[in-house]
Amino acid sequence: MLLLLQVCFPEAKRPLTPRKEPWWRIHRRGRCRGPQAQPLDIARLSVAHPGLSLLNRVRPSLNMDRTSKSSTDEPQSSVEPDAIEAGQAVIDVEKLATQERLLVSKLDRSMLPILFLMYFMNHIDRNALPQARLDTLEEDLGLHGWDYNVCISVFFIGYLLMQIPSNMFITRVRPSIYLSSCMLGWACLSGTTAAVRDARGLATCRFFLGFVEAPFYPGALYLLSSFYTRDELAVRIAFMYMGQILSSGLAGLVAAGVFKGMHNVLGLSGWRWLYAVEASVTAAVALLGYWLLPDSPAHTRWLTADERALAVERVARDRVATTTTTAAAHTNPQRQQQQQQQQEGGATAAAAAPSALDGLYQAAGDPRTWLFCLMQNMHVSACTFNNFFPSIVRATRLAPDQTRSLLLTAPPYVVSGLASVALGWSSGRLRDRVLHTTAGLALAIAGFALSLGTESTAARYAATFVYATGAYAVGPVILGWVGSTLSQSHEKRAVAYALVNVSASVAAIYGAFLWPQEHEPRYVLGFSATAAFAGASIVCAWVMRAWLIRLNKRLDEAERDGAEPLQRYVY
Repeated sequence: MLLLLQVCFPEAKRPLTPRKEPWWRIHRRGRCRGPQAQPLDIARLSVAHPGLSLLNRVRPSLNMDRTSKSSTDEPQSSVEPDAIEAGQAVIDVEKLATQERLLVSKLDRSMLPILFLMYFMNHIDRNALPQARLDTLEEDLGLHGWDYNVCISVFFIGYLLMQIPSNMFITRVRPSIYLSSCMLGWACLSGTTAAVRDARGLATCRFFLGFVEAPFYPGALYLLSSFYTRDELAVRIAFMYMGQILSSGLAGLVAAGVFKGMHNVLGLSGWRWLYAVEASVTAAVALLGYWLLPDSPAHTRWLTADERALAVERVARDRVATTTTTAAAHTNPQRQQQQQQQQEGGATAAAAAPSALDGLYQAAGDPRTWLFCLMQNMHVSACTFNNFFPSIVRATRLAPDQTRSLLLTAPPYVVSGLASVALGWSSGRLRDRVLHTTAGLALAIAGFALSLGTESTAARYAATFVYATGAYAVGPVILGWVGSTLSQSHEKRAVAYALVNVSASVAAIYGAFLWPQEHEPRYVLGFSATAAFAGASIVCAWVMRAWLIRLNKRLDEAERDGAEPLQRYVY
């Protein structure tokens, strides 16, 4: 809610007076925050981003040398000698904090609404098939047996094949043009679905729809992680993620209105009109994306030169240490000497950016990437009820007709969307990932168990609120955790997001076969499997926590041996 207030009321400025640090932040800092960030070499960074010249005058002492602090030292001046000679005062920490807060507010107002709309329409189009099933889709196209399940699964074949090359490609092009063009492509294919005549045509459209929808989600995650710090990222992902959750709920309301008001208009079934209407709105949002989406912190037309410089510096300052640098150097003196030579290489070495293929090698070669892949796969496997949610709600027999059944799908998703924003904000505020993930998935397990253990109509519908809220709320927390842990380079982060999302999407292929129609109304197989998947994701989160604790200890040891202090991993 604080994010929403900041977006809606940017003029309401909080005072920046010092306040007492709460106990929970002291506790979290002691075990996961570590020392402050490594100082940024502005001279090197300015080679790639000339706008950073402003930051040559901004020295907020983000990383003071501990050895220089002694009782005999004289107080250090806050003004640099060259600044004194030029008659200029150094910008103080409070002013820099104000500028950074205003920058974040501007990013929120400009980026988040368009990403929310694009992701909303992404899932509105994707969820049109489960809604169309409640109309005359199966009768019109002659779907029998597993035909519907195959059409659900075939979408994810193209979706899986495209994501990794897409996120390797997005680091070399303008994301605003690339993502918006992909959105126009899926609008066209979604509209084409309205004209299919049989199961083969539907499966073909779904297959190619997966190809053009694949770039958006990992690309949007990469874009957000390029502008926001680790503490800010989870709640921003949650805000965008709420677009998916609300679209899943509001899709039923939209479908109910179209089915009731446009059935047999011009001789077309209601589900055909549903695809046509949603495709038209998607195309309009895609055109807005060309204008509103940013490209990178250094190349965003609606930021001033000073804002672009600050946007680049703050994200670089927040980048975490790599396990192949400081921690590895502690156990390998030769590697430490190589690091020193690289650091002395000057601006030319700093300006040499890794290639997209380097990003693939970095992400695939980091074992933590694969643990995150497993964690997210288990989490998304626990969410496979989504494609069958209208049928699950209908099976509760709480609604006597199709329209009311569709309306009942909306409230659980609305609650889930609000919960995801709240959990994402809390995760960033408390600098915690594993406890928030555990709490959300434990709530989901309780909801699955309630659905399995009762035949009461009201209780089974109440359970939809419980498991939908728990399962969906942890998604932004896990994805924010990925971005903050694997952010050693832009290319690595982009490919890591693609790999994690690909592994998650695999769940939708086999998940489509966990909910056969003959298992209505209790869906014993589906709910049992999703409960087990949620438990497995919790186990992965705690393994990752133990792993990062060990890496932080290695960084502590390296720092005590004289290595430069770096950010610690958050868990």
